[in-house]
Amino acid sequence: MVVLNKIIDHHVHTDFSPDCKTSMESTIARAKQLGLLGLLFTDHVDFDSPDPLFQDYIDYNVYMKKLEEVRKKNPELQFLMGVEIGYQPHIHDRLNKFLGEFPFDFVICSMHVCDKLDFYNGDFFIGKTQKESYLAYFDAVRKSVEEYDNFDVYGHLDYIIRYGPFEQKVLNYEQYKEAIDSVLLAIIEKGKGIELNTSGLRYNLGTMHPKIDILKSYKQLGGEIITLGSDAHKAEHLQADFDMGLELIKEAGFDYLAQFKNRKPSLIKIS
Repeated sequence: MVVLNKIIDHHVHTDFSPDCKTSMESTIARAKQLGLLGLLFTDHVDFDSPDPLFQDYIDYNVYMKKLEEVRKKNPELQFLMGVEIGYQPHIHDRLNKFLGEFPFDFVICSMHVCDKLDFYNGDFFIGKTQKESYLAYFDAVRKSVEEYDNFDVYGHLDYIIRYGPFEQKVLNYEQYKEAIDSVLLAIIEKGKGIELNTSGLRYNLGTMHPKIDILKSYKQLGGEIITLGSDAHKAEHLQADFDMGLELIKEAGFDYLAQFKNRKPSLIKIS
C-alpha cells in the first residue's frame, strides 16, 4: 500500500487564486503536519471569465518569486508549479502563449464556463433542462479536448453536477454514457489523463469528481493516466479524503497513480 505522504496533491489553490484566501505558508504548515514530501500548487487562470471575481489575473513573475522564497525557507519540501486553466475556445491562443512563458510542471484543463456562460452563477442553466445542460456540457468538453492539446489532465470531469439548480444533483452515467465516453475517448486518444477530485464530497454531492462509473469506463476504454487532487481552497483540505480516493481508483481497476514534474508523468504503484 502506498504511503500517503509520498503522494503529491495535484489540485491545490492559494490566495493567488481569486476564490481562495489561504496563503502558501498556511498550506505549507499543513503539509508539514501531514508529513508530506512535496506540494504542487495549481492556481486558477481563467482568462475572459464572465465572473467579476476572476477579472484580475495572477502576475506569474510575482508568483515565481514567491515560490522561490518558500522553497528557500522550506528546503525539506519539494515545490512544484502547476496551474488550473479555465478553457474557452476563443482564448485558445492566449492560453498557449501564457503556458509557454512559464516553467509549469503540471497543467489542469477545466471547463468553468461554457458558451461564455458561467456555471457558478447559474447563467448556463437558464432555459435548459437538466438533460440539455449535461449534454451541452459534455459536448463542449469533448470539443475542447479535440481542439486543445496544451494540458496534462482534465479537471473535475463531471463538474456540471455541482452548480445546476436541479433538485437532484446526480449524474446517471448510463443515461449519458455516449456523451461521457466520447469525452473519455478523446482524452485517451490525445494521451492525456483525468483527475479524481475529492472535493465533491465537501460539496455534499455524495461522490468525488468524477463518479466511480466514469472512472471505470475510463479504465475500460484504455485510460492510464489518473491523478489525485483535493481541489483545496483551505489548508485543512489538503489531501482531504485521499484514503478513500485511493480506494476508488483501485476499485476502478488502476494499479498506478500518476504524478507530474516538468509536464511528464511518473507512475506510483498503489496496489
